[in-house]
Amino acid sequence: MSYQVLARKWRPKSFTELVGQEHVVKALSNALEQQRLHHAYLFTGTRGVGKTTIARILSKSLNCETGITVTPCGQCSACREIDSGRFVDLLELDAASNTGIDNMREVLDNAQYAPTSGRFKVYIIDEVHMLSKAAFNSMLKTLEEPPEHVKFILATTDPQKIPVTVLSRCLQFNLKQMPPLLIVGHLQRILGEEGIQFDLPSMQLVARAAQGSMRDALSLLDQAIAYGGGVVEEQGVRSMLGAIDQSYLFTLLKALSENDGAGMLATAQQMAVRSLSFDAALQDLGMLLHQIALAQTIQEAIAEDLPERDQIIELAQIFKPEAIQLYYQIVLHGRKELGLAPDELVGFNMTLLRMLAFTPEYSVVPVRTLSVSSSQNVEPAMKPFSAPSAGAVAVIKAEAKEIEAPSELSVEPDAPQNEAVKKSQFDGNWHNLVNILNLGGMARMLAQHCELKRQDGNIWELCVPQEHKHLLERAYQERLKTAVNEYLGSPQIIQINIGEVVGLTPAQLNNQEKQERQSEAIASIEQDPFVRELVENFDAKVVESSIKPIQ
Repeated sequence: MSYQVLARKWRPKSFTELVGQEHVVKALSNALEQQRLHHAYLFTGTRGVGKTTIARILSKSLNCETGITVTPCGQCSACREIDSGRFVDLLELDAASNTGIDNMREVLDNAQYAPTSGRFKVYIIDEVHMLSKAAFNSMLKTLEEPPEHVKFILATTDPQKIPVTVLSRCLQFNLKQMPPLLIVGHLQRILGEEGIQFDLPSMQLVARAAQGSMRDALSLLDQAIAYGGGVVEEQGVRSMLGAIDQSYLFTLLKALSENDGAGMLATAQQMAVRSLSFDAALQDLGMLLHQIALAQTIQEAIAEDLPERDQIIELAQIFKPEAIQLYYQIVLHGRKELGLAPDELVGFNMTLLRMLAFTPEYSVVPVRTLSVSSSQNVEPAMKPFSAPSAGAVAVIKAEAKEIEAPSELSVEPDAPQNEAVKKSQFDGNWHNLVNILNLGGMARMLAQHCELKRQDGNIWELCVPQEHKHLLERAYQERLKTAVNEYLGSPQIIQINIGEVVGLTPAQLNNQEKQERQSEAIASIEQDPFVRELVENFDAKVVESSIKPIQ
């Protein structure tokens, strides 16, 4: 027997075999059970998500000899002929090659006659958006008032090109892209049935490369089986796809955290020697940064079985969230500009150098010393990198007020730096305290939009107005509380509520000061003798929006 490709061999033949698209299956199943059958259906979605497959299953459900059913028998002559593409009352039309009005008229003329052997005549028109305007117009009347024995099933990847007059006459179902986990599970089941040896990382690579298309995933799996000589393994799939070894990306980010530009460029050169795609590298780097951002906010969103999970969580503890957001934007712009670069390596290197150059101050979470009893052994919350570069050391020293790193983590309780922390006092000026605290990003915005309602000892009551309630994320509150505790050197009980702000928040004070400086700058320009002479003698005008105060 001739070999049958996996995409055809494992094509679902019933709704129970269909993977994904539960929302479409549920709607069609209910309609079939209740005999509420529409005369025209429209399935939309990207390639390989099951549009034609569902159309054929629906055709079997309508024409099965056991009756209209959700579960066609698959054994009767109608089911077997539909599966083999020989059913006389099922016409599949490719609109991409039959775009003209003559083709559509032939179909519509044929639709008037009763079915030969089935219960319904079913017309599956694929890529229906390719029909000409005249062809669409000719089918409108039939779509609106079709014969009772006719069902139209339309499929398209571009529904925006279909006239609204046609759309309004169809039941529309939008098929979603397949999530990678669903693709991986389906591929594992198929390889298990086929008796082919594989590993999980190779399945994840295939699922990622398929980009939501189950058909593409099966085609790639066929290719991977051939490439690996009947075995599907990670290294072979990476070579076949030209995929980026994730270790390169982790090396790049670790070098970035150490401010090691030479190390980043050396890693990029190694990738160039292996002729890896830098466009794919930036795509994977963007995905990795997305996973790090997830780990910083919702760690549970990182799958437990993900091979790089521990490394992702480690990087999430090293970088600050605002730095990851900045790197993600730089990577997106770098990928967009890659085609404009002299060559891909130059474009990739410039993206890395941009990440290095625009790194915000204190983008790396500093290693802090802990004040504990000398008899205690404390495990560090985060392992620092070995042999950091001079740039990284400078960041850590600046944060630690140039205190030399001790040889051991534990520090005596009477160490001078702890006394300095304990001496920090709060004078009741919340605006000044916010400016002193080492806060950034959304946590700083939360602090700036808060008003201190009450402070009694270590009990604090803050208030944020209704229009800024979106800042009350748990993560932002915790970072604010941690910063206050570290500054005062003792635990504080801080409660933040939504309410009416009576006084001025730090953000309002900053805005007020900014406006005052702007007014002073405008007044200074307008009173300048040279400017006044220009205005009086040459009818010049001062453009106030162009005046910026000197900080």
